[in-house]
Amino acid sequence: MIYKSFPAIKEHPDALLAGACGLLLLGGWLLLSTNPVISLGLLALAYLIGGYGSAIEGLTTLWQERELDVDLLMIVAALGAAGLGLWQRDYSLIVDGAVLILIFAISGALEGYAMQRTAQSIQSLMSLTPDVAWLLDGRSVSIKELQVGDRILVRPGELIPTDAMISDGQSSINQAAITGESLPVDKTIGDEVFGGTINGNGVLQLTVHQPPASSLIQRIISLVQQAQTENTPTQNFIEKFERIYARVIVGSGLLIGTVPALLGWWDWETTIYRALIFLVVASPCALMAAIMPGLLSGIANGAQQGILFKNATTLEAIGQIRVIAFDKTGTLTTGQLQVSEIWCQNEQGEMIASDPMILSAPALQVLTWAAAIESSSEHPIGQTIGKLAKQHNIVLPMATNVQAQPGVGITGEIAGQSIAVGKVPPPSQWAIHTADKITTWVMVNGQVQGAITLQDQLRLEAVNLIPRLQKLGIQTVMITGDNEACAQSIATQLGITEFHADLLPEEKVDIIRQLQDKYQRVAMVGDGINDAPALAVATVGIAMGAVGSDVALETADMVLMTDALGKIETAIKLGRRSQRVIQQNIVFALSFIVMLLIGNFIGTVNLPLGVFGHEGSTVLVTLSGLRLLRK
Repeated sequence: MIYKSFPAIKEHPDALLAGACGLLLLGGWLLLSTNPVISLGLLALAYLIGGYGSAIEGLTTLWQERELDVDLLMIVAALGAAGLGLWQRDYSLIVDGAVLILIFAISGALEGYAMQRTAQSIQSLMSLTPDVAWLLDGRSVSIKELQVGDRILVRPGELIPTDAMISDGQSSINQAAITGESLPVDKTIGDEVFGGTINGNGVLQLTVHQPPASSLIQRIISLVQQAQTENTPTQNFIEKFERIYARVIVGSGLLIGTVPALLGWWDWETTIYRALIFLVVASPCALMAAIMPGLLSGIANGAQQGILFKNATTLEAIGQIRVIAFDKTGTLTTGQLQVSEIWCQNEQGEMIASDPMILSAPALQVLTWAAAIESSSEHPIGQTIGKLAKQHNIVLPMATNVQAQPGVGITGEIAGQSIAVGKVPPPSQWAIHTADKITTWVMVNGQVQGAITLQDQLRLEAVNLIPRLQKLGIQTVMITGDNEACAQSIATQLGITEFHADLLPEEKVDIIRQLQDKYQRVAMVGDGINDAPALAVATVGIAMGAVGSDVALETADMVLMTDALGKIETAIKLGRRSQRVIQQNIVFALSFIVMLLIGNFIGTVNLPLGVFGHEGSTVLVTLSGLRLLRK
């Protein structure tokens, strides 16, 4: 019933248990000196609520896999501390055990949250395609029921349900979600279209040529699922280390608790006492504090600067990155078109290009014709041209008989003259070099009068970021779904020597894997749905927060909340700084644990001193980790 009343609790039960454990621990600690009975009751509940999950997991691993893990070690150490506390009537030890329990309860809550975010990212991908498709005979069928050879109808503005071939019609297809291309792509009979893309203003008849389960969007989903279930090398190392450490400590504790008494070195009371001290001082609390507080402080520092690290592993990994692969559209560029030149003939018949903000009279006339015809168009090119006309305060003449021709352009009449704006075969004297731009021709009564070129704009921060990354020893690569000419132009302007163009999402994944083979640790920066598989495969996936798609944001390990590319450099420096602090903390924590263990064996460390040393080292490395809060 409580789950139904509070949805947040239903979605995050582990967080609820960790919070309850923390509150009970706090209450028990505050009442320890004034009301020991109630204090012990609260602490017992903290043990039960916070430790139940770890105990079950540890015992299950022991029973099914015959392995000891840190979960079980923490429970044993916590119960050992509680037993010592009851035996010695030193109830502060029971608080120490509850602290260990709380740490693992928080860890379990974070792991559950991460798993939920993974499920949400997959769900976001699945929502890109409609549930049904319309057959030519007017029937609607589930996407899963489509068969190869079925013919389906897609109306203007609708999502294309699955990969298919155009059998009739032509239209402009918005493929940004799949390929990352900044402009709609004109397609006609015989061309392939992808599920999850958006049809423009034409009616299409499609023939399904492969099972929907094999469509490109389904392959993207599979790639994301596969990449998110693979452990990183760091995760595998930590898991192995935890189990080895747990076996060593538990085995050593059993030996210390029996062998000295059997050999007559100590009496049984001293033997058991020393074994329990060993479990307390050898528990990896200080070692964990050497790592997690520093990482969490670094994460908090990043959040204050608009950098969202989704987990501690990401902060660690970003400092080890050797190469960064950037998507182009929406990442290195703004993803928004802008008029770059307006071409027309001068009085001598020469082809000249005018700056779009400083227009000659002929160029102003070309813009007026184009903007008047495009005034009713919803195409991105038409809207960009209209925006420029408004900036020049042009009073547009009335255009009549305006008709859009998908894949060609738009036509109409102005004052009795026939105007066409769009794609035409340019006459030889109009040979202008615009391979890296989008060119829209303007014709009057069948004669070319000018041309308007448009181009995606570089982010100013990208220009400054690339050389700064290179100074940090990090290689930069650009991968994009756009054409070779556009990619070459952007790469040249930014000083990026390696780039890959005309890539589908799965091909981006192949490039990332190749870079990983060469450089080991690779970051990927992107914003679109088409970038999601590459973001998932990369060592660190970085998404643009303000303009990024939901799937990219869910899949990425790190999000730039304000789309400030310069924050990538900040994140790398923060990651490297965190590594230095953590390495210092680990050396200190291990040294202190070794000192306490030696003191326990030679009899110079009693229980209070062991607890003091254990807790003191934990506090010191925790405070050291908090240094990362400083910007």
